[in-house]
Amino acid sequence: MDPEVDVEQIDDDSTPAETSAPAPRMARQQILTLISMASVNFSSMICYSILGPFFPNEALKKGASQEVVGLIFGCYAVCNLIGSLVMGKYIVEIGAKFMLVGGLFVSAGCTIMFGLLDRVPSGATFISLCFVVRSVDALGFAAAITSTFAMTARIFPNNVATVLGSLEVFTGLGLILGPPLGGWFYQSFGYEVPFMLLGGLLLVMVPFNIYVLPSIEADPSKDSFFSLLTNGKIVLTCYAIFTLSAGLGFLDATLSLFAIAKFGLSVGHVGLILLGFSLPYCLVSPLIGFITDKYPSTRCWFVVLGGIATAFGFFMLGPAPFLHIPSPLWLLVLMLGVVGLSLAISVIPMLPEIITCAYEKGYEEGLGTLGMVSGLFGAFWSLGMFYGPTVGGLITQHLSFEWAAAVQGGLSLLGAFLLAVYYVCHPQQQQQSVGGDGRAADERTRLLAE
Repeated sequence: MDPEVDVEQIDDDSTPAETSAPAPRMARQQILTLISMASVNFSSMICYSILGPFFPNEALKKGASQEVVGLIFGCYAVCNLIGSLVMGKYIVEIGAKFMLVGGLFVSAGCTIMFGLLDRVPSGATFISLCFVVRSVDALGFAAAITSTFAMTARIFPNNVATVLGSLEVFTGLGLILGPPLGGWFYQSFGYEVPFMLLGGLLLVMVPFNIYVLPSIEADPSKDSFFSLLTNGKIVLTCYAIFTLSAGLGFLDATLSLFAIAKFGLSVGHVGLILLGFSLPYCLVSPLIGFITDKYPSTRCWFVVLGGIATAFGFFMLGPAPFLHIPSPLWLLVLMLGVVGLSLAISVIPMLPEIITCAYEKGYEEGLGTLGMVSGLFGAFWSLGMFYGPTVGGLITQHLSFEWAAAVQGGLSLLGAFLLAVYYVCHPQQQQQSVGGDGRAADERTRLLAE
């Protein structure tokens, strides 16, 4: 992880020669920063994932249709999309540390308020407040995650995928623990308790991160999101991000209802089968990050391979009606594992790949560009998280879960195919990207001290 770079020297005017000597407090600062980022990933994802096992069913009891449940999940993604673009563009003006801490505080308050919604009247009042609270929560989440990605890439410029892969262990732990804990607390103590406990956890994270996180000063970037999207590889990578998050959002809104209706499972058991998705993701992410940092030329093909595996997992999840295959519970759990594994294979290399493309296009190397790349990543991820539950919910309601899962698989397969065609047709760009990686790494390391 670049142990010779002192994070505390980010704000100094020292020269590269001065930063070549190891600083005594450097390792401690980097470790504390990693702990902080891990706490954000874990707490944010566990608060997000607790809804899956019981909220769709609870919302139906309060007068919401399955289409409205999908829209409630989807509105979170729309606001996250808007927030990611705005926060990514103005991260330097707002301040990365303030953005992260403020986002955590907002998410904590919204999580607690969401736990009180069972006390409001059913029907329009309940549905309206769900939309309002989820929308504000999404803005807080966008602020925290955008600044986390940008700060990680800034502090560990030569090991972005390795560090992100390691941090995704805690994202995976949040996904793993959220559904079973949420389902168990819901069954044992009712609707409010899961949200109160996790909202309290987020509040605890606020003073911890105020103390731990370093302050990073930088100049605002003069570049824009739109010029990033003039690069074909970035556009296709963003489409792949969209397809992956669409599948995840689709599962959030529909899987619990399908499993309860199809197999007669309880809410607690639904939380347990979701382990089949999140456990492989958690275990494989660090390995993928290490490999793609050590061998940058493999990043693009990991994204393609992950897209193909994701498509296979969704085609077999139902399974797709045109396959005429029985659908036992063990196959559902196995395919959730395939989807979780393929998500790790695809997602981890994407952010460093887009960062490399941005630097190759001449973007300034600094927090401003990293914020825009993080915002772009978050925006397309959120776009998929809107599409997945809304369109997937509509297809599920009017056709079936099996057909909706097959559509998600088709989107992922298309993304993998388009990327593979692009890489085959532009091999020279891949060689330039790999060849320039060392140069970019040296420049980014040097800029940490500027």
